[in-house]
Amino acid sequence: MSADTTPTSGMVGLGNMGGRIARRIRDGGLAIVGYDVDADQAGRAGVETVPSVETLFGAADVVFFSLPDSRVIESVVFAEGGALAACRDGQIVVDLSTAAPSSTIRIQDEFATRGVRFVDAGISGGAAAAEQGALTIMAGGSEEAVEAVGPILETFASRVYHMGAPGSGHVAKLLNNFLNGISLAATAEVMVAARKAGLDLHQL
Repeated sequence: MSADTTPTSGMVGLGNMGGRIARRIRDGGLAIVGYDVDADQAGRAGVETVPSVETLFGAADVVFFSLPDSRVIESVVFAEGGALAACRDGQIVVDLSTAAPSSTIRIQDEFATRGVRFVDAGISGGAAAAEQGALTIMAGGSEEAVEAVGPILETFASRVYHMGAPGSGHVAKLLNNFLNGISLAATAEVMVAARKAGLDLHQL
């Protein structure tokens, strides 16, 4: 990635979050191409699309993943003609997915052998925050890599926290989900107790 040019981004996964984030990058005036295995998702994203992961890696300097889980991420990375085969020295891969940290560290190590920097970037805020460009990012990986993609992250995130070593961003994301789950479970119990006590649930 040249220091005197604006990098082209690529988004692998143009679903509920990836499509919105890709549009935010586009609307921020930055070049982006996208790929999704689902042609309908790709068509709805509103950004230029390419026919394969291999083509996307050939066109982009910074590649984002927005995928369902580690199983899918690994299939994209390790498949024949996938990310690992198509990447090139100097690229940066930013994984916005919710993923298993152990898998994340393995993938980071594999990319490093090819001169590719990897940032695991857990996101919080959901679709509404993505639409508004107000996501929070918890990033793991080298501080230099996080800083290098900072101008792109600013198009869809209002806060970026560097959590530390590779994997730490995805650890922070899972812990954040754990806290959200506890809050949801506690809220549900409160509402059951309130109904039993005869309270107006809407008022509560």
